[in-house]
Amino acid sequence: MSEIVARLRGALGARVHTDAATLASHRRDSWALAQLHDWLGRGAPTALAVVRPGTVEEVATTLRLCRAARVPVIPFGGGSGVCGAVEARPDAIVLSTRGLEGMVSLDARNLTASFRAGTMGGEAEQRVQKEGLTIGHWPQSVDVSTVGGWVATRAAGQFSTAYGAIEDLALALEVVLPDGSVLRTRETPRASAGPDLRQLFMGSEGTLGVVTEVTFSLRSLPESRRLAAFHFGSLDAGLEAIRRFMRAGWRPPVVRLYDALESQRQFAKQCPDGRSMLILVHEGPASAVAAELAGCAELYTEEGGVAADTSAVEHWLEHRNQVPGFRELNERGLVVDTIEVAATWDRVLPMYHAVVTSLRELPEVVLASAHSSHSYRSGTNLYFTFAARVDDKERMPEIYIECWRRAIRATLASGGGIAHHHGIGRVRSEFLVNEIGDTGVDVLRALKRSLDPDDLLNPGVLVPASDAVRA
Repeated sequence: MSEIVARLRGALGARVHTDAATLASHRRDSWALAQLHDWLGRGAPTALAVVRPGTVEEVATTLRLCRAARVPVIPFGGGSGVCGAVEARPDAIVLSTRGLEGMVSLDARNLTASFRAGTMGGEAEQRVQKEGLTIGHWPQSVDVSTVGGWVATRAAGQFSTAYGAIEDLALALEVVLPDGSVLRTRETPRASAGPDLRQLFMGSEGTLGVVTEVTFSLRSLPESRRLAAFHFGSLDAGLEAIRRFMRAGWRPPVVRLYDALESQRQFAKQCPDGRSMLILVHEGPASAVAAELAGCAELYTEEGGVAADTSAVEHWLEHRNQVPGFRELNERGLVVDTIEVAATWDRVLPMYHAVVTSLRELPEVVLASAHSSHSYRSGTNLYFTFAARVDDKERMPEIYIECWRRAIRATLASGGGIAHHHGIGRVRSEFLVNEIGDTGVDVLRALKRSLDPDDLLNPGVLVPASDAVRA
């Protein structure tokens, strides 16, 4: 037994796990390339131990002991991340937040609920729904991700066009810093007390602290829900319809526009070949929903939209949280992944064509398509899907990386943002300097040095090395 494992066990007892099964299940997140490496027999190694604290004090103890021993710590939530932000190493301790479960408090008058960070998202949502309330955060991974992980990745859910992303829903945070000290932000609807410290940890991917509790600002369950579907002659026409209703002030929670290829793959029964499918969920007070439904429909018609069978929306709602696995596809010789980016309205269509064209120029690529799933007054996101057929399995990682590089370079060349809601992880790390600039990187490094001078908390993630080169 290593010295740090012995110290941790002396302080935390059975919270420290070194059995093979636990170590193996905490080697990585759900990144497609990590899964591919597993299949090829060269996956991530195991850590020294997995520590599963049950209290904030035990989290603090773990970080203090590891800092004193100069041992890296890798925070681990639900393991549902898809960008490689979690990868174990043989000299590190994995700190699982899953021992921090359950609701701490619920205040129906103030519409707040606090949960310990290791609580699974679906469980948190079910708990507040018992009171007629909702968090309103619905990532595809809602049942396999933790509320702390939502904060760490700066996540956005499928209903975000109306309800906002995690930065709009999280009212307060409790975070244990790398030295073991505890920061708790105040529960107030807004403050002008200097920079918002919550934002330091939203999207920090476990590099600046360990989130141990999240307080959400809730909303009532909607009185009414209405579904709508329209198809358009082009992706451009559909995007223009969305831009116009966002400008007008309509905010359907779900707004998903698919290009012609994805429309046929997913909605062949409801969408004619060659057209782009738009599916929507309108919900809220009944009178507001009726007005929004009518107002949006008028704009769709002006842009050439044709009403479609709402069974398309029902089908999506029924299957929306099914998270795909990659092993079967890899075994069939396919390399597959999704890439979510964002752009302002004037750049989004050129970005779409640039990314799809660049991907299709790669001989191995058999599919390159996209849909928009989160919209804003000033722009929208695009969620690209690629599939490449690779006969030589040893070349699969190379082709995977090349697909990602082509997509991100085309996004940057079009003026888009390289990450919308999945974070940076390892898959985007080489391009972060292009996104935030040299000065932005310097600010990140200064923050990291201040909080974690020995670079022990999730090292190698988010903060570029000092010799980072502009991609």
